[in-house]
Amino acid sequence: MAKALYGYVGHTPDRRMLDEVTRLRAKVQSLEFEVTRLRADNDRLSAEVTSAEEVARLSEPALT
Repeated sequence: MAKALYGYVGHTPDRRMLDEVTRLRAKVQSLEFEVTRLRADNDRLSAEVTSAEEVARLSEPALT
């Protein structure tokens, strides 16, 4: 275990790996924003459906 840690600590980071990590972090941030937006849309649509169901439950006057 000590040899593995020593090899890891003494190793300089690869520029390609750093670029990939940066790209992946940006992608995760973008996806998290998309999830937040979709949840807000879902909440809005759920509220609309609930209000539409309430309107549909109202009794209509009988036609005479």
